[in-house]
Order: sequence, then C-alpha cells, then structure tokens
Amino acid sequence: MTAIRPFRIDVPEADLEDLRRRLRATRWPEKEVVEDWSQGVPLSYAQELCAYWAEEFDWRPWEAKLNAWPQFLTDIDGVDIHFLHVCSAHENATPLILTHGWPGSVLEFHKVIDALVNPTAHGGKVEDAFHVVIPSLPGYGWSGKPTGTGWGVEKIGDAWAALMACLGYDRYVAQGGDWGSAVTGCIGAQDPEHCAGIHLNMLMMRPTTPPDEMTESEQTAAKKLKYYNDWDSGYSKEQSTRPQTMGYGLADSPSGQCTWIIEKFWAWTDCDGHPENALSRDEMLANISIYWLTNAAASSGRLYWQSFRRSKQDPVTVPMGYTIFPHDISYSSCRWAEARFKNIVHWGEQDKGGHFAAFEVPEAFVEELRTCFGKMR
Repeated sequence: MTAIRPFRIDVPEADLEDLRRRLRATRWPEKEVVEDWSQGVPLSYAQELCAYWAEEFDWRPWEAKLNAWPQFLTDIDGVDIHFLHVCSAHENATPLILTHGWPGSVLEFHKVIDALVNPTAHGGKVEDAFHVVIPSLPGYGWSGKPTGTGWGVEKIGDAWAALMACLGYDRYVAQGGDWGSAVTGCIGAQDPEHCAGIHLNMLMMRPTTPPDEMTESEQTAAKKLKYYNDWDSGYSKEQSTRPQTMGYGLADSPSGQCTWIIEKFWAWTDCDGHPENALSRDEMLANISIYWLTNAAASSGRLYWQSFRRSKQDPVTVPMGYTIFPHDISYSSCRWAEARFKNIVHWGEQDKGGHFAAFEVPEAFVEELRTCFGKMR
C-alpha cells in the first residue's frame, strides 16, 4: 500500500455534454408487447427517464455532496482504491467499513453517514458513534480497474483489512450488502484478529432443510430464490461469463447503461411496482451517472467473473448480525446461516425495505447497525 492521497471528484463538463449528446441520439427499440415490466424496462419509462437525464438532471449537486466528505485514494496491490473516510467527533467511536455492491456505489450510503458519525444529532447515543470508511469496489466508481485476474471477493476482503490497518484501526467492524455482503463475510473469515464483528443485509444461503420441514418464512425465502434464479438473474449470468462483451454496448450507450441498472431498482426495491416509489429519480440517475462517467460497465461486471464459482465459503467465527429487509432478492433463515456463521448475535427483521437498505430505509438501516454492533462491544 502506498501513501494515502486526498481526492476530489471533478467531472469535466465535456463529459457531461457528451452524455447529453448520446442520450439525445439514442436509437430506441420498439415497444414491449406486454403491459408490465415482465420483458424489462417499458419503453415509455425508459424514454421519459433518459430525456430527464439529458435535459433536466444536474450532476453537479451530487458531485458537491460527495465532495463534502473527505475522500482519498491509495494504491493496494497495484490498484488505486477510492474511499470516503468520515471521522466522528466522539472520542471512542467504533471504526466501521461499509461496502456496496452492484449496481450500487458509495452514493448508496449518503443518507446514513451523518447519523453514523454523529449519533447524538440523530436520535442515538454517544456509544453509537462510528468512524466511517466507505471504499469503492475495484472497477467501480473512482477506484482503479484491475488489469489482471484475481480480484475476487477474498482479495477485496484482504484489501479492506489492509486499508483499515493503514488508517490506524487495530479493531473495527464491517458491514455490507450484495457484493458487499460477500466481501464482508470474507473480512470476518480472513481477519478475525482485527475485525470485531460484521453485519450483513443480504444473505443468500442454500436451504439446509427439506421443503416439508421449512418454516413459512423459509418457504417464502426459497420461493424468492427460485424466482430470482428463473427470472431475475440473466444480468448475473452475462456478467459472470462474458463481462467484456456486455461492456461494449453499455460503455457506448447511456440509455443502455441506464436501463441495465434501473431494472434492478425496480426489481429489488420495496417500490410497489415503480422504482420512484422507493428512490427519487435524481438519486437513481446520480448512481447511474457514476457508472457512466467512470466507464465502469465492463470493469464492474468483471467482479462476477472473478468471484462466481471461484469464491470460498470459509467459516466465520467473529460475531455476526443480519437483517432481513422483506423486498430483498432473497434472504436466509438463522438455521441456514449457521452453516457458515458460527457466532450469530443479532437477527433483525424489518417490515419495509429491499436490497438497497441504506438507500431506501436509512433510519431502519442505522438502527439495525446500532443494535447489532452494540451487542459486540
């Protein structure tokens, strides 16, 4: 690891003009032949959203929002890692590393940072304070793009442990969803000497009980997982097998990049049929803009190629907590999770929220972290 360098986002205006030009020149396919989202993003919504992106959306306030928090770059094993590092003013705050997934970014956490860092201003207690570290995954956002193989979730877990050590944190906790869940599980398995515990908000475990012995909740989880495998995982198959081929179209077409991601905001949020019921239009486009402006379509997809069929499931013995958000892709039961996680200390269940918990239901997300990590002090 090399020196830590301050970083600020500064997107050239020419890049924003190029984005608008490409959006205005989109060649659209014909309308879908159904009246719902079962064939993908409806043409009318895709056109409406991309027109808004071209003519009304303003990237600069989102750039300023991210730049309001301290950001840095550091080289880990030849790859620049971008991260936010927001320290609490409370003396004994707990170091916490938060990891996003696909199609998320560090922006996912913009609503929870202040509450985690300054809990007494957000309904919490002094002992709930965290020093927050939020890295961009390799190949995502403003992190560098690995030029060789090997950057799967285990290596990223080691890199995050090295980052926390470089920041001077001898003991820390970790949290993640989506790929962040996989990385965080690896941190717990690989760095128990320094990681005091983990919290996950996505956990896709294979059922360990036969169907006739499943609880009602387990039956629902199994059905959700089957639906995902049958109808919702095509993106994953493509990214885990041919991310380079997929990347050409998405790198060249902002409407393609937009709809590739917006479908998941529809499918995986608690949105009652429309993604803007869960997240604002500007929030979603700001997140999508990060993928477009950093040309991360192929490099983000490669994490699937690097990790699928290659990742291990080593036992995790550090304290672990998990929260079920009902509209996630799927979820686990505690007894399924025990196959890997040997020290489960918190099992939460919320009545609202989906896959992007910090983005969708920030208050519930913060409360779950406070409760979970409070049991690990």
